[in-house]
Amino acid sequence: MAEQGFTLWFTGLSGAGKSTLSCAVGDALAARGRRVERLDGDEFRQRLSRGLGFSKDDRDENIRRIGFVARLLSRNGAVAIAAAISPYRELRDEVRREHDAPFVEVFVDCPLDVLVKRDPKGLYAKALQGQIANFSGVSDPYEPPLSPEITVRTDRETVEASRDAILRWLDGRHLI
Repeated sequence: MAEQGFTLWFTGLSGAGKSTLSCAVGDALAARGRRVERLDGDEFRQRLSRGLGFSKDDRDENIRRIGFVARLLSRNGAVAIAAAISPYRELRDEVRREHDAPFVEVFVDCPLDVLVKRDPKGLYAKALQGQIANFSGVSDPYEPPLSPEITVRTDRETVEASRDAILRWLDGRHLI
């Protein structure tokens, strides 16, 4: 019998740790023999959403594309791991509704002041100075999930602790 696929949707502000954590969870699931595909928001924009900007319409279209690919993968038995800011709650809910397989929203929560201090790429500094328009959490809204299945706090937890919390949740729901 084929294993059930599902989508893990990591959402959170830039620099919160979505990509790092999605890699850690993906590696752990692959080590358990699961078929895993990661859909990283930054990579997706370079490959399948090239030409889209950062207007609300373009962001919505990018999330719809990631959601569509995640839906195809998960309904065919793979674990689709999406890591994208996905700032608008309505779009995340739309992607969830369109899924045939389980959809697990993971809120990678980290306070803005911590992200501004981390800021390895200098993006927050530029956004706060007005040099980057439509920057989620600064000059454009980020709508946190109201009731995500899982919340991790990357300002308080190690990557390993967050990864393990996600794996325990998935194991407790018999998804892995």
